Amino acid sequence: MIRVALITNLPPPYRIPIYNILAKDTQLEFHAIFFSLREPNRSWDLPPIKCHHHFLQERFINYHGRYIHFNPDVIALLNKISPDVIINDGFNPTHLLSFLYVLINKIPHIPMTDGTDLSEKNFSFLHKFIRKIIYKRSASFISAALGGKRLYASYGIPKESCFLSCLCVDNEKFQSNQLSTTKIFDFIFCSRLEKEKNPEFAIQVALLTASRLGKKCRLLFVGSGSLEASLKKLATQYRDSLEIVFHGFASQSELPTLYRSAKLFLFPTQADVWGIVVNEACAAGLPIITTPYTGVVNELVINNKNGYVRDLNVHTWVNCTTELLINLKLYSNFSQHSLSLVAPYNFSTASDGIKRAIFYALKNSKFSSRLINPSSSIKRIE
Repeated sequence: MIRVALITNLPPPYRIPIYNILAKDTQLEFHAIFFSLREPNRSWDLPPIKCHHHFLQERFINYHGRYIHFNPDVIALLNKISPDVIINDGFNPTHLLSFLYVLINKIPHIPMTDGTDLSEKNFSFLHKFIRKIIYKRSASFISAALGGKRLYASYGIPKESCFLSCLCVDNEKFQSNQLSTTKIFDFIFCSRLEKEKNPEFAIQVALLTASRLGKKCRLLFVGSGSLEASLKKLATQYRDSLEIVFHGFASQSELPTLYRSAKLFLFPTQADVWGIVVNEACAAGLPIITTPYTGVVNELVINNKNGYVRDLNVHTWVNCTTELLINLKLYSNFSQHSLSLVAPYNFSTASDGIKRAIFYALKNSKFSSRLINPSSSIKRIE
């Protein structure tokens, strides 16, 4: 049995089901090592963790809104597990310590990233230099999106050693009883209520849409954040033309019904490496309107197919919202395309990508002590 250690900041709800699938594989002894149960800015409710999992002693600092973890006890834990391969999903000091373990013990290493060529375009020389060193000593590579494969290519990584493990949600939960849900909201905004997510922009879009259509519109906010009080105050100014409902933080079990209660998903983010909320909206069959500054564009959101990709101009967005709310045939086509596009983004495909990267690394790394059967399936996911 191949012992695998995946080292990550904290357990996200959309990754735990993938770890649980890997834990069931009879060829693997899969361990997930977490730096912390959760970070202060996260309010996730977590599904059961059914794989071997370990929480390190919490040690982190908040640096300009980013949490930097340093857990020296990771070395002792790795010595105890004695993995045949290590997967690191970041470059925190704890990740670097585990990479040191890789070097000392001469075992295969696999970087795993949600980043893309765009999200890391302006990284500092030091950040890129560290990546060059680690990538040079890695045996295979995992990315969450095609943008991640382009990122690896920019470092000279051959495409045959790169594998996809997509970010995904439980699509079936968002699709069940879809037709029986009454769409009482014209729009839904589901994200943290912070400046970079542009919730006030969503209000302006909904307000102008109401004016164009000559009727009162309804907007649902799902999420919490530092702007919540000011947004509620703003909502009272527009209550004659726009009804805004603030649901607050929603548990994973609540989300499917909330998405299905709306017609359109507004995602006016200034920057998102991916945007897992778009998976949720697509799985609920919603057309998407978003910006070019999120990783889902050209992968999960295709302009003029299941949504619109537009810069942050209110009038441009309102042209899109009114067209979709008036043209029922167009709305139906976009909705069906959202469902078909999100279908391949599932836990089974994501876990398979990780497994293929593991076997590729063990087969091709000069540091591997494992002999992999040549008949093992090691096909790349394009």
